[in-house]
This record gives sequence, structure tokens and C-alpha cells, in this order.
Amino acid sequence: MTLDTKGISKLHKYVAPLFKGSAYNCPYCGAFASMQWCPVGSEVGGFALFLSKCSHCKGICCWKGLDWHGGEQEYQNSIMLVPDGSAAPMPHSDMPEAVKSDYQEARSIVNRSPRGAAALLRLSIQKLCGELGENEGSIDKDIKSLVAKGLPVGIQQALDVVRVVGNNAVHPGELTADDIAEVSMSLFELVNAIVDDRIARPRALEALYLRLPEGARNAIEKRDAK
Repeated sequence: MTLDTKGISKLHKYVAPLFKGSAYNCPYCGAFASMQWCPVGSEVGGFALFLSKCSHCKGICCWKGLDWHGGEQEYQNSIMLVPDGSAAPMPHSDMPEAVKSDYQEARSIVNRSPRGAAALLRLSIQKLCGELGENEGSIDKDIKSLVAKGLPVGIQQALDVVRVVGNNAVHPGELTADDIAEVSMSLFELVNAIVDDRIARPRALEALYLRLPEGARNAIEKRDAK
């Protein structure tokens, strides 16, 4: 089964760390920044070590290039060794603490266990729905309720992917381990997108409204009362 994740990835701007990538979101500071690369070891047993340095925070990551085919640029696979499990985006600054704990745990294991991370992200969605006032008792019903309250269709569809992927991560069915690994990073972006749409943006709009002159706000409230 192949899942289309293009709609998910567009919900929230994030570029995951990529071996030999020239720029991406730093796993240390979270900023999108250019990266400097240098090899630190020769090919031994079909792999070599490389360091990447963030131009923003100067944080250094260590990567292991795998499946060497004759040159520095010819590695077919790679693993980020340091920091471990930090390729996923950082949690949104407005993410509720009850949700953030599971999100961070998912970040810490996604490189080693995409299935485990997907299951934790599904739990994060359940808790986030509760934080948003939904108590229908199931993700399906909570999603339906959020859509009725104005949740964008794109996020609704992506939420359904989280529900399906997360559920199959616990109870294997039609989805394979490769399917789950393929979309795991996008699921992190989705959780952040929901927080941005349902929590961060309303807060920002409220702050803008409160900056209006009191007389103007009183006039608006009187109009609305009518």
C-alpha cells in the first residue's frame, strides 16, 4: 500500500535533516539553516563517519554513511548517530504539555522504531483532541466534531492518515512497516499543524484584537450583541 503524503508535508514548513543536505531544520536549534559537511573517517567495512555543522547554532551532528559504492557522494543510506532520534521537528511552542510528552518520546525513538513513534503520535492526537474540548470517546468522532467546528479539510484528511497509521502500528493490518516508516516524519509535522491551526492562530488573532483601541472593541461588541 502506498500512502500519498504530499498534502501532509505542505501543512507545516519543515525540512528534515538529510545526509549531505545543504540546508534543513537543525535538530538542535530548530532553525532552517545551511550546513557545512566534512568526512572524519575513511571507508571501513562499507561505511564512514561525517560531521555536519549548523551555521545558526554551530551544533554538530555525526552521521554514518552506509552502503559505500566508491566515493563520498555515493552512499545509498545513512544514519544520524548524534543527536540520536532528533530528525523529527521540534514540538510547536504552543503545544499543550500533556501532548508534548508523548510527542517528544516519539521524536526520541523514530529513527529506531517508526512504528512505535506512529503509535505515540496517535496517542498525541487523542490527547490533543481532549485539550481542544473533544470528548466523543474515539478519534473518528473527535475528528468529525473538529471538522464541524471549522478544521480545514486538508488537516482532516491528514488526521485520518494518523488514525490509520497509528492504529496499524499497534495492530498490523494492511499497512506494512515500510508504509509507516515512509510517513512517520510527516506525522510530526501534522501534529504541529493542528496545534498551529487550533491553538496558536486563535491566540494570535485574539492578541491582535486586544490591541485595538478600547472604544473600537466596545463598538464591535455592541454591534455583535444586536
